[in-house]
Amino acid sequence: MVLIIGHRGGRNLWPENSLSGFRNLAQMPVDGVEFDVHLTRSGEMLVIHDPTLDRTTNAQGPVADLSSGKHREVRLKESGGETILTLDEVLAVFKDTTLELHIELKTHADGTPYEGLAAKAFDAINRLELAERSILTSFHPDVLADIRKAAPGIRALSSFDANSAERLGLTGGLSLMKQCSDIIAVEVSLLQAQWEEITRLVPLDRLGAWVPNEISDLEYWLAKPIRQITTDRPDLALQARR
Repeated sequence: MVLIIGHRGGRNLWPENSLSGFRNLAQMPVDGVEFDVHLTRSGEMLVIHDPTLDRTTNAQGPVADLSSGKHREVRLKESGGETILTLDEVLAVFKDTTLELHIELKTHADGTPYEGLAAKAFDAINRLELAERSILTSFHPDVLADIRKAAPGIRALSSFDANSAERLGLTGGLSLMKQCSDIIAVEVSLLQAQWEEITRLVPLDRLGAWVPNEISDLEYWLAKPIRQITTDRPDLALQARR
């Protein structure tokens, strides 16, 4: 069975990376949740996708510049007043579920890794005894290498898209990602266009697709012999899988 992973907590159903979204997803018969973590200069691990606050909140500027506790004053757009969550708070939502936790370690806007983020995330995961269900993810080979070094025993997932292929080359990039991760999740348009080449390089049980959201696309990818799909519409994915 192809696993269904709720992307950013199911961002086409609820505000992305929000408490309400995570709580709602936790009540669905999906297989996992995906969310994003940035590190502030004060050492807080905050769950938000972009390196800046502008798109998804009522504030502006780099996430990394938020002083300690300041995220409590930042409101998520269209959320009814919800604030940015910490990694610990999100992990607590899923502590008593069976869902896989796909935790993307983000970078600064220029692609520079956050120093020490992998180790800090590893510590948070271990405190709640969630290592077995956790998968640390990234687009960046250097971040994935840091995961291998700082988070022994945690599975790693490489995200791969057209930009990755342009930057690293399709064959070379996938070969590199395969060395430093257990799972490779490929953006669906690239995966469809290069299916033969990609599946020649990546075993199907280590391959994922992101982010199909329309019912026809969900049905198409759920019929493929791959490990997982990551989707903004986990409700439609469940419908398609049934």
